[in-house]
Amino acid sequence: MSISIQTNVASLNAQADIAQNQRFQNTAIQQLSSGYKINSSADDPAGIATANQYAGEITQLTQGVQNASDGTSTLQIADGGLSNISQILGRLQTLASESASGTFQGNRTTVNNEYQGLLTEINRQAANIGLNTGGVNNTNLTVYTGGGSTQANSQVTVNLSGSNNAVDTTALGIGTTSVAGGGTGISGNSVNLSNTAASFLAGSATQAFAFNVNTGSGNQAVTVNVTGTGTGLSGTQVVSSLNSQLQAYGITASIGASGTLQFGGTTAFSVATTGAAGGVTTTGAGSAINSAVNSVTSTAFAAVTAGAENFTVQNGTGSYNVSLTSANAGSTAAAVTAINTALAGSGISAVIAPDTTDISLQSSNSFSVNETQLGTGGAFTALGAQTYTAASNSASDTGNALAALTALTNAISNLGLVQGNVGAGENKLQYASNLAQSQITNVSAAESGIRDADVAAAAANLTKAQVLQQTSLAALSQANSAPQSVLALLKNF
Repeated sequence: MSISIQTNVASLNAQADIAQNQRFQNTAIQQLSSGYKINSSADDPAGIATANQYAGEITQLTQGVQNASDGTSTLQIADGGLSNISQILGRLQTLASESASGTFQGNRTTVNNEYQGLLTEINRQAANIGLNTGGVNNTNLTVYTGGGSTQANSQVTVNLSGSNNAVDTTALGIGTTSVAGGGTGISGNSVNLSNTAASFLAGSATQAFAFNVNTGSGNQAVTVNVTGTGTGLSGTQVVSSLNSQLQAYGITASIGASGTLQFGGTTAFSVATTGAAGGVTTTGAGSAINSAVNSVTSTAFAAVTAGAENFTVQNGTGSYNVSLTSANAGSTAAAVTAINTALAGSGISAVIAPDTTDISLQSSNSFSVNETQLGTGGAFTALGAQTYTAASNSASDTGNALAALTALTNAISNLGLVQGNVGAGENKLQYASNLAQSQITNVSAAESGIRDADVAAAAANLTKAQVLQQTSLAALSQANSAPQSVLALLKNF
């Protein structure tokens, strides 16, 4: 190899090695200071692409865990509201059971006022938790948790849609229920006795009610008068006055859900009134037949003048034959007496109808009337089965409450189904959150394997780089001094 002072190859090699060792040292220092093995795309192009995918998954999953937590919180709020509504339904059952007792001596109107107030509260609370009909949570709730191979697998659905998942009173089927004492209203009446701002029968006015009552020994005409004071009576005072006079006959006066006067009881009765100015019913004639019991009313009674009218009355206890002749049915009152005599022990009673010319057969149990022979005059004008009117549950003292109890039983069952759906949704979100947390851990470990620096290896590389740098500098020093040997060849010149 020739000796040259123009080109110092050894020095150039040493310089190249120093530059390489400097990069090696810088890389080790950067890894140790940043904690990452990959600090630029050039460090590992394929690795950085994979690591970035993992980082995106982690970001999705982390937000997914938060979404699941938010969804669980929403369902927990709804769950708390449902528990509260369950307690309200329990109180409604208590009130309905109280009013459903035939021995209840309190004021059913007062009980019903609390009952209706609680129905309103159920609607308010259902709206607050978004589970009223069409509410914000009365839908198919979708929570994005991420981590799935498809969009569908990345979502958790909690189906709370439809009326079967709403818990307002309409959806629960109790919106129109009542525990007020039922009764029979006077036809054409619209006077609201619940209006506390109004007074009735002012100036000592009087309104009369003409009852025909079956007392067990036949029809009895009973007139009940309600007399006001100078300033008039309140609705409660009107009812109190009527009940004090009707108590002996098993008839109860009350204020209906619409505020109008009504009469109830299982006693066979009819009632008529002509009304009064400022009275408790609409001015003008009004009447009623007890609708809390089953009834058949004659079509146009006329005194029997010839022949005999025969009809059969049948119920669960047997058949009873009634025969009306000129001897026992010359008047409405006489015919009623004859019918009651024939029906003794049947549980069916006859009273004079409100028009005082017809007859009403009434019973708490179902029965039928079949005309077998027409006479000249009598109760019915056509052969065969006569028109039958079934008892109205809402017309009895306890009918509304009994119907409410049935509806409340169903409502509690429906509420339980909604609670089950909400609880199942909470569990689904919790399971989804657990999976997302597990995925975050495992994906983070995978990303770490690619991106994070191996501190031990980086520290060893730094030491190695530092040693190589020092030896390279020493070698460069030697390489730089090598051309000086050429001077020895020139000493003799």
